[in-house]
This record gives sequence, structure tokens and C-alpha cells, in this order.
Amino acid sequence: MGLPAVVANAAPAAAAAVQVAKYDFEDGTTQGWGPRGDGVEVGATSDAAHSGSRSLLTSGRTATWHGASISPPFEKGVTYQVTAYARMVSGEPSGTIALTMQRTPDGGETTYERVAAATVTDGGWAELSGTYSFGADSTGLQLYAESSDATAKYYIDDIVVTSDTDPSRSGLATDFETGTAQGWSPRASASLTASTEAAHGGTRSLAVTGRSASWDGPAISVLGKMAKGSKYTLSAWVRLGPDTTSGNLGLSIERRTGGTPSYERVAAPKAVPAGQWVQLTGTYTLAYDADFLSVYVESDDGTFPFYLDDFTLTYVEPTPIQTAIPSLKDEVPFTMGAAISRAQTLGEHGDLLLKHFGGVTPGNDLKWDATEPREGEFSFAEGDYLVNYAVQHGLTFRGHTLAWHSQTPDWVFKDGDRDLTSSAQDKALLLKRLENHVKTLVGRYKGKIAVWDVVNEVIDENQPDGLRRSKWFQITGLDFIRTAFRVARETDPAAKLFVNDYNTEFPRKREALYALVKKLKAEGVPIDGVGHQLHLNIEQPPAAEVEATVEKFATLRVDQQITELDVSVYPDFVSTWDTIPAEVLAEQGYRYKELFDVFRRHESEISSVTVWGLADDDTWLSTFPITRLNAPLLFDDELQAKPAYWGIADPAKLPPLVRRLEAPAATPKVDGGRDLEWDLLPDVPIARVGQVSAGFQARSSAKWLYVLAEVRDPDDDRGDRVTFTVGGRPYAVGRDGGHPHGVDAAVKKTPGGYRVEARLPLGADVGVVVRDASGGSQTSWTGTVTAVPAVKLTTAPRRQPVVDGAVDRAWAEAPEIRTATWIQGTSGATARARALWSGGTLYLLAQVSDPALSEQSDNPWEQDSVEFFVDPGNGKTRGYGDDDGQYRISFSGRTSVGGTFDAAGVKDNLTAAAKVVPGGYVVEAAVRLPTFTLEDGALLGFDVQVNDAAGTARTSAVTWSDATGQGYRDTSHWGVLRLRR
Repeated sequence: MGLPAVVANAAPAAAAAVQVAKYDFEDGTTQGWGPRGDGVEVGATSDAAHSGSRSLLTSGRTATWHGASISPPFEKGVTYQVTAYARMVSGEPSGTIALTMQRTPDGGETTYERVAAATVTDGGWAELSGTYSFGADSTGLQLYAESSDATAKYYIDDIVVTSDTDPSRSGLATDFETGTAQGWSPRASASLTASTEAAHGGTRSLAVTGRSASWDGPAISVLGKMAKGSKYTLSAWVRLGPDTTSGNLGLSIERRTGGTPSYERVAAPKAVPAGQWVQLTGTYTLAYDADFLSVYVESDDGTFPFYLDDFTLTYVEPTPIQTAIPSLKDEVPFTMGAAISRAQTLGEHGDLLLKHFGGVTPGNDLKWDATEPREGEFSFAEGDYLVNYAVQHGLTFRGHTLAWHSQTPDWVFKDGDRDLTSSAQDKALLLKRLENHVKTLVGRYKGKIAVWDVVNEVIDENQPDGLRRSKWFQITGLDFIRTAFRVARETDPAAKLFVNDYNTEFPRKREALYALVKKLKAEGVPIDGVGHQLHLNIEQPPAAEVEATVEKFATLRVDQQITELDVSVYPDFVSTWDTIPAEVLAEQGYRYKELFDVFRRHESEISSVTVWGLADDDTWLSTFPITRLNAPLLFDDELQAKPAYWGIADPAKLPPLVRRLEAPAATPKVDGGRDLEWDLLPDVPIARVGQVSAGFQARSSAKWLYVLAEVRDPDDDRGDRVTFTVGGRPYAVGRDGGHPHGVDAAVKKTPGGYRVEARLPLGADVGVVVRDASGGSQTSWTGTVTAVPAVKLTTAPRRQPVVDGAVDRAWAEAPEIRTATWIQGTSGATARARALWSGGTLYLLAQVSDPALSEQSDNPWEQDSVEFFVDPGNGKTRGYGDDDGQYRISFSGRTSVGGTFDAAGVKDNLTAAAKVVPGGYVVEAAVRLPTFTLEDGALLGFDVQVNDAAGTARTSAVTWSDATGQGYRDTSHWGVLRLRR
């Protein structure tokens, strides 16, 4: 008994009827039925019932066609069997009650078609039964009950609709080739017209004009076309209308249950270039009973016209989960959790969840905007569902999250229309609201939620004190943290209370969070644990940094949990693949293995590891930081195990992995020392096994391959050794310096280990095996090594020029470098560049030769300009770090900055000046580097690029170092800038 389920269960037998909808009113609602006619009243009642305890009462009628109505989940070409039971209210005369269908065929007049009818009295229930089908595209479908007596009051109950086919699996397609809207209707004032002006396929599309809002546009009912717990692929092609040069369009779902609307995104709005058709596509799992379900196209802004064509809704046949593989929760020594929403508890998703995971975290359903959208008005439907599901299935539950700077409604920080300030009165008001919110949530789930993320993401390592300048902090300082923890502890003394943050594996963030937790614990704030989100990618940061973080916080004697783990298949924030290569998925599998090796080594400090999602079919990384195909989790779109899963469950089943390494030209001295030449690039990490780990590099000459291994092995044993293999031939070098005759090798002791240098015959296939004799463990690296040009190096003396576009005398102290590496074209504007430093600032100069200057393009990289690339840590990574920057200055002094997440961490670091001179222009820039200590001998990743424009187009581009043309997203091929006094 319950809601009006639009259902489709297991695939029916060929001849079996499929239940499309059932309305029994046992939940006390009208289940989507509403009044038809002025003055009509419709409501669930317990006065009479055909079965159960309730039925639907219709009263207030003044015409025979007045009654109760609903928009049925009917589609053309399907035959439906409709049954219902009716009874007159006591004292009403007998009469005919009928079920009638109203619809408007495209291009035709509204029709009214009898479905079923019976003579009904007040002495018992009469059955209404009939079949119905229609063959033309139609809109305005309405099934209603009417009576031959214009004022009669009556009950209806147990309305059941079945069909000879399953509409929830048959899909839906519209192409507008009939010259009609084919069931699409406007959401507001939009005009929809089948048009021959443009078409993606065939000769027609749907022209959408006259929109009144961004959400106004074409919508089509899919009620009955989707079944609860089933997954669907939706696709639509869109094109901008006439005289529209730009716009973003997306695909969304409107769902209503009991009259309450919800809006869910299927395909995030994406740019639609003028004159092009763009596909909007995504998957959707219906997780709720619904009495209204509609797909619509909307823009993220504006009311511009557009065309829609070739829409499809396709049922995705579920692939059964693999039941014969190990359950992850049984393969790890801590709670294995997943972030979920209601959809992940249904069908095959629910099977996967219960097989592999012992804990859950709600992705969004306990955040402030979901639980208290308006002051004092709490909403717990989703939270209750998930918590009760966890309790029912014996899963631990992490409460996420009580106080956060994001997804907190505006009212929290306002008093009426006024923004709260840091005054004592406003601070008290905000803390009172926080106390009420925490007390309400924690109290409601006391004894059911074992762990709470009390505060989330309170660190900003770019601030002098390391604290995020959120509205919480601006108004209350640290008191919001103190209050949230205090109230949570008072409300549920048994719950473990956590502070949760991202990027804790990076040294600066690690230190800032450590200092905060240490300070608050010393004050007596009841912090039980620290949550490390660990949103990583296949390359960065190294697993060793994750381990360093766990070890650091272990000294505070706090519990630690990995709370939001995922591993993006992209090392940067702009790349995208149509299909993710198998070798990348294999690399991801080894990445998960390295991470879980760390977690297992620290099982006494880590009580739980939660992955941020159940499978790749539903991940936040599909739309963040850009919309792209991503696969960051352990199971694929079909819920099947990936190499990422095997990296945790059984690494022996991982596919072979061949890595790639560049060996820049160089001839370092083989003496066990570490020449500057080696420091120009970071070591490639070789994962820790047992107590042994290493870093590896290679350099090349015409005849030789130079190799370096930095080994970390605290136990000094004679049997410790490094074996290099080149072209299949092994060369072993012992920790004691012993090595085969004829091999030029040297060993030097280092703190916690030793360093090996060797000169070997040149070869492409290279392996490194590091063996720990005392523990019997070994770690290795195997890959292809490619000889490349030398890493470019220049220096920056310590001087401070005036940044005004004039070349000061101070610049004469800096060596000059020239841009001569063409990444677009073979000739054009070039520059002579220099660098200086003073204090915490890097100073840069470019004297550009370019007789014709243009800023006509709207894109800054297509204007005559200079770009300086700066990597304060010389990380040489395939993606940007938070403090890596691309600083662009045009010939007129216009500036723009590129970097991670819209350059949030570096956009304020640039000061620049430019001056046009005969034959070109001069650019001076000052770049603050607050995250890095500038000192004698320090190394920075560095490059210079000159963009040459003609009109609105870039005609050439040239750099000092990077020949890949990927410097805007990849720091690995920049040169190196060495600071000197």
C-alpha cells in the first residue's frame, strides 16, 4: 500500500500484462488526482474503501463532466486495460460513473473517449473496466471520472492500469518529421513550432521561441516511460536560433510527488557554438514514486531561441553485478564506505552497495540547504530514508555535514535583508542558528549516525593564518567551530566528531589543518578525528604525501578517515577523452593499489575509507571542473569491476603496466652525489613496499644512459641492492657499492637510505628493482625511456626593478633568454626575456619584436601578448598545482591569469606594465609567490611564450622551452629558473 507507483519490475513474460500504474490512496494523499471543474473538491478519505482503509472522495460538482482527473502515463500505439471501483456516497441516487480520456491530436480538435462505465449505487462497489489506445501524436492527455448526475458525490478506489507491453522499457523518440510537436509542450510562454529552417536529421526540428525565462522551453512528459530503480539514457540535439551567437543549453528532469516539485539535472548546460548542432546526453535513474515526470531543455542564462531535434529516451538493460568476485569490505582492515543517494539503494546499484560496502555517506542529503532551507523549517525525508536504510542493512553512517561555507542558504547569514556583520549581536544570532541546526540534526539521528563531519573545509592555506575566510569565519572567527563541536558532543556523546577537508595531502594544507586541530584540542574542543577527502588524480599527489599526512596527524592521537576518495583519470583540468584508454584505467588501478597499501600500513590510525560514489555512472567529476567523460571510481558505468577495484581486492589481477619516462640530454658525473642536473626534474616515485621505496630518474647522451635511484630504506644491510635493467640485461649495484665489472656506478649514504648513480649502455626498455634484504620486500618500476633535449636552465639574480614598462639598469644583471621554440607557425613575433627576484616576488621582462599589434580578438591568447609560466615548486607535473600560474600581459597592459580552478590561488599575484616601442613592445611583470620561499639556489619551473596576432586570429606562438603547445595545462616541459644572489 502507498504511493502511486509507476512501476516496472522484473522483465515480464511475453503474454503477461504489465502494471503501469496503481492508485489506492492508502498514503492519505490524492496520489496525483486533482479536481476537474470549478468548485470540485477531491481528497483521500477513510469514510469508505474498496480495499484497505481509504478511497478518493469527489464532491462539489455542478456539471456532469466535473470530477477527479489525472495526466495518465499513456503513449500512442499501446493498448491499456483500465480497472477501477466506484461507489456513491450514502444517500446519493444511483447513476452512471464513467472513466473518460481527453486528448488533443496534433493538428486536430480535442476528443473525449469513453474508457469504462458502470451503474453505481451507494450500496456497494461497482467495477469499471475497459481498454484504451490511441494512434496519433497527442497532447493534453487527461483521464477523468464523471457522472450522469451533475451533483452526485462518489468514491473511487483501486484504479489499476496495465498494458500489453512495458512502456517503461520501450523508450521514446521524437524527430518532428510529422510536422508536429510530437508531445512537446512549453513550460511557460515559449512557442514551439515544427520547422524546416534547421534539422539535425531529416528535414525538420522543433523551433523554440518566445521564452520568458531560462527554464522556459520545450518539455515532454515521460511519466510511465521510466520505472523506479531503472536507468535511462537521454539524448537531445540542440542548435542556437537565428541571430544568436552564443548560449549554453542543458537537459533536466522535473519530478513531482504529492504536488511537491523537484528538479534534477541530466546533462549540465554546455556551450552551443553558433551554427552547430550539439548533443546533450546523460543518464538518469528514477529513485522516487512520481505523479508527474517531465524532461525539458533549459539554458543557464537568457531567453534566446533555439532548435531541438532527435530526442531519445532509452531504457538501459541492467547488467547483473559480479557476485563471484571478492567483497571489498572483506578485503580491507577498516570500514569500506561509499557516498550515495537514494538511487544507489535500488536495483543493481543496491546489490552492488550491499555486496562491497559496510558504510555509507550521503552526498548531499544532510547538508544545510537540504535539511533547513528556511529557518526552523526542517526537511528530513531523504536523510530519514538513507539513515533507516543503513540501519536496516547494518551499514555504518557518516553524517555529512553540519557547518560548511558552501550549500548553506543565504538566510543563515542575514537578518531580514541585512547581511550579518562581526558585531556581537550578529555573531550571537549566527551561533544560535548554528546551535539549533546542529542540535536538531544530531538529536534526530542520535544512536543511528556514528560519525559526523561537524565542520567541512575550514582551511585556506593561502591565508597567513591558514583559515578560510568564509562567512562563518568573518562573523564568528573560530567560535563557529567551537560551538558546532560542543553542541554535537552535548547532543550525542557517543558520536565521533570530525573536521573534514580536501588537499590535506599537500604540505601547506597539511600544516595549516594540523595547527588548527592541535590548537582546538588543546582548548578542549571535542575533536575526535580528521577526515581526509583525497580527491586525487592518476598522477598527483604521490602516495608518499598521503602517507606523510596520515603519519603527521597520528601524532595528535586522533582517529583518521578517508572520506571522499576518487581518482580522476585526467592529470589536469582541461583534457578530455571520448573513450578512456585501457592503459589509463590500468594506471588508475595501480594508483588505487598504492593508496590502499598506505591505508593498510596505517590500519591502526585509519578507521574508515569512503569512495565518493558507487560507480562511474554517477560521479561529480563528470561535470567538475568541466563537463567531460571521467571514470574515477572502482566500478564502471555497468557496475562491473575495473582495474581500480582489482588494485584493492587483488593486485595480482591488474593488467601489466608499462610506464614512460623522458631522459633529457645530460652527462652528470657518476660519483654518488646529486648534481644540479638531477634537481632540474623531480624524481619519479617508485611505490613503497614494506619499508623500501625509491625515486628514479634518467639522463641520456649519444652513447650512454645515466640513471639515478634515491632509495629510502632505514635498515642498512649488505644484501640491499638496486638492479637496473636495460634492453633485458640486468646491472645490480649493492648498497655497499659492489657492482659488476665494467659498470660505471657509485653509491652514497643518505639520511634514511642511499643513492645510486650509474652509467649504462643506451636503451629504451628500462627496469628498476629495489630490494630490501632484511625485510625481503622489493619495489620496482618498468617502462620505456625516451631521449629528449636537455632541460633548459637560466638564472635570476637578486635585484628589484621598477615595474613601469621601462627597462631599468637592474635588468642588465640577468642573463637573456630568447623564444625560439615554435608551437604555432614558423615565424612571427619573438622576445628576449630576463628574470630577477627580491623578497617574495619574481620580476620578469620581455622585449618583444612585433611591428604589427592587435587586440581585436575577445580571447586574450589570440591577442599580441606575452605569457610567463611559473611553477614555484618546479613540480614538472602533467597538470597545474594550486600555486602554478600562467600570467598573460598584452602589448597594451591587459592582464589575464590561468591556473587551477580559474586560477583562484594565483589570480591576485600579478602586477604588470607594458609599453609600445618602435618595432614592438616591452612587458614588465611582478609575480608574488607567497607559497614558496625565494632564496639563493631555489629552483622554479619557468617558461615564456609570445603570441602573435593579426586581426582576430593568433597567427603564431613561440616559447623558450616547451615544444608541446600544452604549457597552458601541463608544467612538465617548462624550463627551470635558478635563483642566485
